[in-house]
Amino acid sequence: MTASGQYEEVDLDVEEALALVKEGGAQVPDDSGTAGASRSVPSPAAQDGDRKDTTTEHHTATPWQRARSVAGGAARRPDTPVSVTLDAALGLVLAAPLTALTDLPSFDTSAMDGWAVAGPGPWDVRARGVLAGHDAPAPLTDGEAVRIATGARIPQDASAVLRSEHGRTDEKDRLHATRDVPHGQDIRPRGQECRSGDPLLPTGTLVTPAVLGLAAAAGYDAVSALPRPRAEVLVLGDELLTRGLPHDGLIRDALGPMLPSWLRALGADVIAVRRLGDDAEALRRALRNSDADLVVTTGGTAAGPVDHVHPILRRLGAELLVDGVKVRPGHPMLLARLKENQHFVGLPGNPLAAVSGLLTLAEPLLRTLAGRATPEPYTLPLQDAVHGHPYDTRLIPVVLRGDRAVPLHYNGPAMLRGIAVADALAVVPPGGARPGQELEILDLPWAMAGIEVCFT
Repeated sequence: MTASGQYEEVDLDVEEALALVKEGGAQVPDDSGTAGASRSVPSPAAQDGDRKDTTTEHHTATPWQRARSVAGGAARRPDTPVSVTLDAALGLVLAAPLTALTDLPSFDTSAMDGWAVAGPGPWDVRARGVLAGHDAPAPLTDGEAVRIATGARIPQDASAVLRSEHGRTDEKDRLHATRDVPHGQDIRPRGQECRSGDPLLPTGTLVTPAVLGLAAAAGYDAVSALPRPRAEVLVLGDELLTRGLPHDGLIRDALGPMLPSWLRALGADVIAVRRLGDDAEALRRALRNSDADLVVTTGGTAAGPVDHVHPILRRLGAELLVDGVKVRPGHPMLLARLKENQHFVGLPGNPLAAVSGLLTLAEPLLRTLAGRATPEPYTLPLQDAVHGHPYDTRLIPVVLRGDRAVPLHYNGPAMLRGIAVADALAVVPPGGARPGQELEILDLPWAMAGIEVCFT
């Protein structure tokens, strides 16, 4: 690897690639681990507890906040917008300002069910009423009224709308008001919300359900938006089962079912999920041939005998941007640039460690690729004390109760029981946190307001 982190492309066979994994001696197993990986034995130096000063991981690992910043700045925001129909635009970002194509409303309309009246009452009521969706009714003359529905066009020369509950008819079928009827009452005048050509929303606006409604009302069938980043998931590990109960040293794959939906919730279009096992050559071919904007792998990022990710990245000449992060769980995550506009996130194989990697590296990268704004950070006080790692940031699942973050149990790197019921992750600094201490909170995609609730 060059000083800048760029791997020089070399032509290695599988045996040579495996040998490269073992360079540098034994590694300290990460408690976040990878499925079927990190199987080497700790060195004596690591066993004596002086991990910060004597192990490779603490020399090369990137601080957690720095890793997120690197990931957010690694990709370039796309500069080629696409035209997207409204039914497919949810979650995208506007690539051009939204301007009104028509007046809103486009004609004077009734704001309530009742009667359109002209002049002072009492009024003679026409026999035929006015419904929404019909052509303009005949004009009214003073002393005349007509039944009208909400959203219907106001007859010319009408002075107000009298609500149904505010009118009564006498024995001669003349209409009387039971309260004053100010001029213009319950009439929505043409252009009340906007005039044709008025700016409605700026470039960079996230398309939410409300934005879709406004765009439709303003006359749009499609909008100009930044394309959804395309992601591919490569599931590594020979020990993974896709169905049935664990047996004979085999375990169920939790990441294959989880990651695609999680990436979609982060705004990606998942174009493929492929299971490669522990096949180095299959991994090399998959990375070389992928046309996704982001390739995500599971496991194989540490230095065990079947951890192929580092040597394959070296073989492909990838630029390593983040090689390990000072965070638990998830320490052996990594970020690389495969090509100019293609990036790679290597997740640990343990499920909660993989979640940590998603929110540390994949989320900022996808946010940039999608052109979405960085959310404002916020903090909440902890309800209970949380143990910390001596040197690294720790991410723990929490539920939000009022103005407090409540830590959850089952927060080990291989556990999903905590995150399955969590609202967010709390960012615990090295050394831990005490009750009442304010900690940064990372919302989970489906717990946030806005578009992230939609798994499209």
